[in-house]
Amino acid sequence: MNERQAELVASSSVARLREQIGQISHPQAQVLSAQLTRHLSDEDDVSIEQLAGQAEELLAFAAQRTPGQALVEVRDREDGAAASTLLLVTDDMPFLVDSVSPVIAASGRALRLILHPTLVVERDDHGRLVDIAAMEGDDAHRPGAHAESWMWIEIERDFSEGSAEGLRDGVLSVLDDVRRAVTDWEEMRSRAVLLADETAAAPPVTLTAEQVEEGVAYLRWLADDNFTFLGYREYDLKSVDGEDVLVPVDGSGLGILRMQVDPDAPTAMSKSFAVLPPAVRALARTPELLVLSKANSRSTVHRPVYLDYIGVKRFDADGNVTGERRILGLYSSSAYTQSVLDIPILRAKARRLEAGLAVVRGSHDAKDLIAFLETYPRDELFQTRDDDLMTVADSVLHLQERRRTKLYLRADDYGRFMSCLVYLPRDRYTTAVRLRIERLLTEAFGGSSVDYTVRVSESLLARLHLVVHVPLGQGLPKVDHRELEARVATASRSWDDEFATELVSRMGDAAAAPLLTCYGHAFPESYKEDFAPGRGVHDTLMMEDLTPGELSLEVYQPTDASRREIRLKITRIGSSISLSKVLPILQSMGVDVVDEYPYEISRAMTEPVWILDFGMLLPDVELVGGSSLAERIDSAFTAAWEGRASVDGFNALIVTAGMHWRDVLVLRAYARYMRQVGSPFSQTFIEEVVTSNQGIARLLVDLFRIRFEPTLDGDRSSLERELVSRIEAALDDVGSLDQDRILRTLLALIRSTLRTNFFQSDPDGRERSSVAFKLDPQQVPDMPLPKPRFEIWVFAPRVEGVHLRFGSVARGGLRWSDRQEDFRTEILGLVKAQEVKNAVIVPVGAKGGFYAKLLPDPSIDRDAWLAEGKAAYREFISSMLDITDNLVDGQVVPPVDVVRHDGDDAYLVVAADKGTATFSDLANEIAAEYDFWLGDAFASGGSVGYDHKAM
Repeated sequence: MNERQAELVASSSVARLREQIGQISHPQAQVLSAQLTRHLSDEDDVSIEQLAGQAEELLAFAAQRTPGQALVEVRDREDGAAASTLLLVTDDMPFLVDSVSPVIAASGRALRLILHPTLVVERDDHGRLVDIAAMEGDDAHRPGAHAESWMWIEIERDFSEGSAEGLRDGVLSVLDDVRRAVTDWEEMRSRAVLLADETAAAPPVTLTAEQVEEGVAYLRWLADDNFTFLGYREYDLKSVDGEDVLVPVDGSGLGILRMQVDPDAPTAMSKSFAVLPPAVRALARTPELLVLSKANSRSTVHRPVYLDYIGVKRFDADGNVTGERRILGLYSSSAYTQSVLDIPILRAKARRLEAGLAVVRGSHDAKDLIAFLETYPRDELFQTRDDDLMTVADSVLHLQERRRTKLYLRADDYGRFMSCLVYLPRDRYTTAVRLRIERLLTEAFGGSSVDYTVRVSESLLARLHLVVHVPLGQGLPKVDHRELEARVATASRSWDDEFATELVSRMGDAAAAPLLTCYGHAFPESYKEDFAPGRGVHDTLMMEDLTPGELSLEVYQPTDASRREIRLKITRIGSSISLSKVLPILQSMGVDVVDEYPYEISRAMTEPVWILDFGMLLPDVELVGGSSLAERIDSAFTAAWEGRASVDGFNALIVTAGMHWRDVLVLRAYARYMRQVGSPFSQTFIEEVVTSNQGIARLLVDLFRIRFEPTLDGDRSSLERELVSRIEAALDDVGSLDQDRILRTLLALIRSTLRTNFFQSDPDGRERSSVAFKLDPQQVPDMPLPKPRFEIWVFAPRVEGVHLRFGSVARGGLRWSDRQEDFRTEILGLVKAQEVKNAVIVPVGAKGGFYAKLLPDPSIDRDAWLAEGKAAYREFISSMLDITDNLVDGQVVPPVDVVRHDGDDAYLVVAADKGTATFSDLANEIAAEYDFWLGDAFASGGSVGYDHKAM
């Protein structure tokens, strides 16, 4: 099965699976199977037997469950395969899949398949399963039923002892957290609003008006869907043995902090607070309404990141801090996308920075400052104190586009992590540089783990943000900031240095040495600004494999590009590449070329290399076969550049319809044949119709492949009938009569085709650029009369031609025609005249003709004109012989890789006619190359046979 057929089967596998669900005997298993298929993708290889087994296993597992109970079990496959199944049944609630998946990942097992339907479930008073239904229609509100989430998860098997129980316990623990967080979410949200209302009604006397106003607005902003509340608890600030301690208020816990505690127990106070140094614990009494930080543990609900910690201090009538209301959770995505000017706390911070830096609001400097704040790590903005943020802002704004490496450090108030911001020249940022800096900072601060984000934009500077976490209670060591910054700068190094390092790393010292001599300083600065050193190594090795004049293509999508943006890199040794030849090829594929960057690689002691990098915008439509788009564009461009593929509107199917350029060749060849047999529609209109009905176009090519793919798996006839039914059903939805007529004609032409050379290869093993169809004209609608018994149509970028044969044994001449648009009409007229002339001699005859499409001007170079005509004639004759049977020792030998939908047919004679009187020897030479059984009789003689012109 070829790539296109595999793609077709995959795209319809889930649909066919749904059609087979009726084969499952158990009604509930049918319902569950239908819901399971909603979570299957085209790539999932699941049979109806496997699907039924999954449904039955889940039903049996879910047979008994009481409300609020979570059922979890890990089962190893009984067939000995390296896979396990995690079964889960619980009340439906948010965050289940998001929370369970990280537990599996943390166990070191790969997650292979997850099916997680939500069902309406009815149970009896004892929790026994009565019925299930889909969450849709009236069933979603069935009395006495409630929603449950069922999961069937296939994971990699862990053969170590106790691993299944450990994973089960971990999932149960997480589900418990999810249930508590979801159950108490509304109450926690209400507490935030209540805290805002209380503070607004009775502002602490030790707070400024701005602190109160912004704090109240911030708490309300959190409750306005900008924060996912996961935990809440209240603490009293007390003094025990002369030291401040935070003691939890009994019964105040909600969500993941709901567990009950004895406030009088010695272990009741906040453990994270207890291990802090006295100076840090003293911060608890500072007159600030809010404490914004990160917790020292990762969230087990929704996202496995460090929890956001929000402390709301409680004050007495004198403005003294008496306790804390602690909120744990995660900022929602809106918190990271809103403008800082719209977020309480941050907007006030922005105003204070403007004042502190003496920036005039509305000025260019003010715009730069706001731009800095908008792109600054949002978590850092919330947590960083004004003085520290002002220092960084002033430094970065002065840094601007200077090629310098800067390191900014911010220690967590509670000594749990160090936030490290690294600004470095964009062309120096690579994964290798990031890893080196990460290792360096981890060692410097004794870190146990590191989180990082990176921002690479149009700025010359990239920004790397690393948060180095240290073990609880360890604290952060003091470091020499300048010395550490210098080590970070060394770790980043220059483009050329990194290029040399990577090249040596990949090739070894001996192999890299001559390449460094040649390419070490060959890349222009423009290339270094746009591409990382690793890409330079990639291009270097690619250039080494090129021969002069040869093209190398690479289609890629930059990491910061939108869905529609791709780039094409073309490389050639020697002279630069002609844009006038490149652009029509790209534009014929339906892409907009938006920019082009040339790079001259000045290699030492040898020819330069030119790299052209084109920015392209894909059509704003849903693209089919996106994963293979780069390969398709690459092969199509190469074929067009080499003259093996035409440049026209059909090429848009390569991008939008997921077609290979030779799939497009099939439709193009039939469309050209339509024009020759008298279609009233222009070539341009046919192209528009086919490209605007790409679904039908793909099915037509699939039908062609089913009819003629030599290695097709399955019953060809039944597959064809099924696909024809699908095509005809699709045609019923075509609104335009003209479009319907064109598409049905293409369908009829494919079905009337008896043979093709499409699946043969050139002698050098490459795919054919020419295609020949042997047709049964009796099946072609609206064909001009008289209709021949057999017809061969040849289409190639170099030549087009027809051969009309009115009997099994019929000969006639081949004409070199100069009528591009209607040479078949010319040939058909000759046939009619031949029938009258030869009526007494031979009842039926044959005629053929070809049109050479790439002829040079004969007035400039007649020899070149004749040579091109002979080359076109050779391709025409060869293509016809490709699909003609041969006789060897009296036995019919079919051509290789040709599926025949007719009987044996080894007769083909090509006599001379206008323009080909001197070509008989060439025709016989071609026949000899094919070892064709007629020998010199193939062209009625030639120089050693009949010379019709001389006669």
